[in-house]
Amino acid sequence: MRIILTSTSTNLDSEIDPRYGRGAYFLVVDTDTLECEAHPNPGVGAAGGAGSLAAQFASNHKVKAVISGDFGPNAFRALEAAGIEMYLFGASRTGSETIERFKAGKLERVGAATGSGRHSRGF
Repeated sequence: MRIILTSTSTNLDSEIDPRYGRGAYFLVVDTDTLECEAHPNPGVGAAGGAGSLAAQFASNHKVKAVISGDFGPNAFRALEAAGIEMYLFGASRTGSETIERFKAGKLERVGAATGSGRHSRGF
C-alpha cells in the first residue's frame, strides 16, 4: 500500500512533522517494500490553501492513506473526497516507527478535521 507521512527531513529515520499542510516533506512510502520517495511539500510556503495543495499532492501520488499530526478542515474535506484515509501518528516519533505502528493497526484513524487549519500564520 502506498501512503504519505509528513516528515521533517527526507528519510524514514527522520522525525514526523506534526503539520500536514505546512509539513516540510512528504514521504511517499510503499508499506510492503518500505521503498520511500521524499518530496518537499509544495504548500509549505503558500499564502493560503496549504491543506488543499497537500491533499492534491496525495491524490496525484495515488496513495491510500496519509499519516500526520493534524488535518485542518480543507485538507480533511479534500482527502475524504479523494477517498484517502487519514491517521494520526500518535506516540510515534520517526517515519520507521510510524510505519510499524500503522501496519500493526495501532494508529488512530481520523473521522473529522482535527484542527482549525493554519491559514498561513507562519507555521
